[in-house]
Amino acid sequence: MRGPHNILRLIRTGATFERTGAMEAVLNAVDAPMRIRLAARVLGWPFRWLGYKGDPTLPPITRAITALGPAYIKFGQILSTRADVVGPEMAMQLRMLQDRLPPFPTAIAKKAIEDELRAPVDQLFSEFSEPVAAASIAQVHRARVRETGREVAVKVVRPGIGAAFKRDIDAFHFGARLIEFLSPGTRRLRPRDVVSHFEKTVMGEQDLRLEAAAASEFGENTAGDPGFQIPMPVWELSSRRVLTADWAEGLPMGDRDALIAAGHDTTELARRVIQLFLSHALRDGFFHADMHHGNLKVAANGNVIAYDFGIMGEIDEYTRRVYAQILYGFIQRDYRLVARVHFEAGYVPRDRDEAAFARALRAVGEPIFGADASRISMGNLLSYLFEVTERFGMPTRTELILLQRTMVVVEGVARSLDPQLNIWDAAKPVVSDYIKASVGPKAAISDLAHIAQTVGRYGPLLPRMIEQALWERAHPEEARLTLIQARHPVPLWLVAVLALAAGAGIGLSL
Repeated sequence: MRGPHNILRLIRTGATFERTGAMEAVLNAVDAPMRIRLAARVLGWPFRWLGYKGDPTLPPITRAITALGPAYIKFGQILSTRADVVGPEMAMQLRMLQDRLPPFPTAIAKKAIEDELRAPVDQLFSEFSEPVAAASIAQVHRARVRETGREVAVKVVRPGIGAAFKRDIDAFHFGARLIEFLSPGTRRLRPRDVVSHFEKTVMGEQDLRLEAAAASEFGENTAGDPGFQIPMPVWELSSRRVLTADWAEGLPMGDRDALIAAGHDTTELARRVIQLFLSHALRDGFFHADMHHGNLKVAANGNVIAYDFGIMGEIDEYTRRVYAQILYGFIQRDYRLVARVHFEAGYVPRDRDEAAFARALRAVGEPIFGADASRISMGNLLSYLFEVTERFGMPTRTELILLQRTMVVVEGVARSLDPQLNIWDAAKPVVSDYIKASVGPKAAISDLAHIAQTVGRYGPLLPRMIEQALWERAHPEEARLTLIQARHPVPLWLVAVLALAAGAGIGLSL
């Protein structure tokens, strides 16, 4: 129930940060102004006793977030990749949220496996280790399949995680409603829709059958990508709460010193991470939407290994073309093109000034070019972008939330490998290749062929549609009384066009 009782949950959030000592660290990390610091103290200190104590062996920020629950942990995982926003010290504390959370007992994991797969663990696996990684939703055990000797990773969902997520997200919904009530100007950002989108994503992540399907599809899409691999699922040993997949060994992407010591080129790895993400998003429209350090490793041969496919993003062909043209416009420093694409796609209301919008985009883009990544403040950049979107009335597009969020996370991962990396230079070849393939004569011919084939599939219905249209023209009074005419009128001109298109489709197919 999304009601006033969630006020306690929100108050407890601030109280937990106060009690664990994380409040001061957070305020310092984001360089909060004095009025914000004062408000935080006034709201947090009196309710300090309501805060969760957390694990005193953990750093303050990590201690507070882990005490508050899985939804907060997910948010902390995102921030762990943004050292330029929260500072290197805080980012290092948050990084342990990715795969080093306290595990639950192995006995409970085995019981869950036996319940799900309906067989004793010893009968399924000849070896089964203690937890090797534990995250917000599940933990992983290393094992060996008894029947085949195949080395695998067995992922088991945390007990009670569904109820915990529902409680946290319930409070987020209430908080979003409260924000919209107190600050009507935030409604264009649709915070309630954003929370709903997050809810749908994380609840789906708890069904490991969906993750197995995503891994399988993602593996097929990326089979030809050089320097990239993913562990494929073992379907017969997977279920709703258990996922078994190939074991893939590698060094953590977040351990730059270890990667350098092993002889890996971190600059090349940084570029590859950016380019792989863009290739998957633009080429396939299906991408890994949780690419933080904990879900990426580097194999001995230099391959990037991706794990954890519970959160995947999907965008249609039209949106991909729009996104690519916007990126390409920024790369080419053609801000008029970027502005025009925004207006044509309906991202900006048509009653706004396109030239003024282009100048605002220039103010965002120009500081990037000619500067290395270490000199760019993403915090200042995002702050200015917010001002631009507010000025031109751009609403939050919930269908692009995962794409935008993942781009930020991937940039953070790449920057941790090479602080001097220029993101735009790394992105340029992938975006340029996609533009050439998707916007041009070949793409137009391909689009026409798809249209003709689609219409051609409705060929068997055309005689009936023509007959219906002719009958309606001959008997207009009777047709007006029919339910079909009232709800689904079929203009004769449309039938003629469909017939011609179907003929074209057959011709193209031949």
